[in-house]
Amino acid sequence: METMTIDIINPKAKKLLKDLMAMDLIKIRKKSSKPSLESILSKTRQFSKEALSLEAITKEVEVVRQKMYEERKDNT
Repeated sequence: METMTIDIINPKAKKLLKDLMAMDLIKIRKKSSKPSLESILSKTRQFSKEALSLEAITKEVEVVRQKMYEERKDNT
């Protein structure tokens, strides 16, 4: 299987692509504008020598939440 990105210039080309899809010759998938969590994690983890433990992640989240809570408290 080969994957390609195609820019459609003429609306007639879109109809042709849909016809090819109806004949089960091609598959059309819309490209997501948001990166998936899996892709973000894989990019982040490539710079890490070891994976973080669940406890380390939870601790960091709690620290960030506490800072956000204090900032909101100070602004009111």
